[in-house]
Amino acid sequence: MIVEGIVQFNIIIMSAESSEQLEAEGTEDEVCASCGTAAVDDVKLKKCACNLVKYCSVDCQKSDRPKHKRACRKKLAEIHDKELFEQPDGTHEGDCPICFLPLPLDMKKSSFHSCCCKSMCDGCVYADYLSNGGNRCPFCREPNVSGEEQHNKRVMERVKANDPAALYQMSSRRHREGNYDKAVEYLRKAAELGHSEAHYTLGTIYVKGQFVDKDEEKAIYHYEKAAIGGHPKARHNLAIIEGKNGNFERAVKHLIIAANLGYEESMKALWNVFSCGNITKEELDVTLRGHQAAIDATKSAQRDAAEAYYRRASASQP
Repeated sequence: MIVEGIVQFNIIIMSAESSEQLEAEGTEDEVCASCGTAAVDDVKLKKCACNLVKYCSVDCQKSDRPKHKRACRKKLAEIHDKELFEQPDGTHEGDCPICFLPLPLDMKKSSFHSCCCKSMCDGCVYADYLSNGGNRCPFCREPNVSGEEQHNKRVMERVKANDPAALYQMSSRRHREGNYDKAVEYLRKAAELGHSEAHYTLGTIYVKGQFVDKDEEKAIYHYEKAAIGGHPKARHNLAIIEGKNGNFERAVKHLIIAANLGYEESMKALWNVFSCGNITKEELDVTLRGHQAAIDATKSAQRDAAEAYYRRASASQP
């Protein structure tokens, strides 16, 4: 019994020593990378953007910058690329709020409703038309309105609530009116709120120099933001830019991700890349399966019925 008690006591002592050692190891790195000041109650250390080191003050961070700059930039580039080249779960269009299937990339197969600023697939809109005569919004049930003025009024209500979809729509309306400065202003507000289509549009106008000074750096920034949000065309454009700059490996990564989101142009580009020997047959086959799966996910009998109806209606018009 005495021996057992001694053993248990020793185990308790060893456990306590181990805990103290772990605590010491945990706080060993809690010091300013410049002056070595430890993190205590009255000293709060702030992480550098790269998360590699911490500083007790701005002055210490500036002082350590020459030594840390290279490692910091390398780590930030790694963090950036990890986020940029991660395959999104879906496209920037998201899912139809009614049937919950992914919205098609072809915007002609869905419609925007100014009452709730939601986009719905034609299948759900057509189904609501068959059951309710199409006199209301299939999602929020608000009665439909006619005329640009009424639609503008509804969108402006959502603009006041900082709805990014409404801000983007208002940008399009101001563009049609020829008020390009206001259109860009609305685009920037929508982009700040994370609207991927707004980021893509800003990227395009910076590439072309439309309504703003041409700026490739800003174009890439907005294209990358849109691509991270699941915008395949923005990612395809990034692939083109990387290819022109000789960064073929990065270009291929962008094309594969865009193709896996169902973007046809990127899949076609990958066939050309394969013919040049810059992608293996296995990689091409895997991407082709992912590409087809993304397209199939947007299909349904209800959407097929709507497409057939609209095709007949279009054919019957003089």
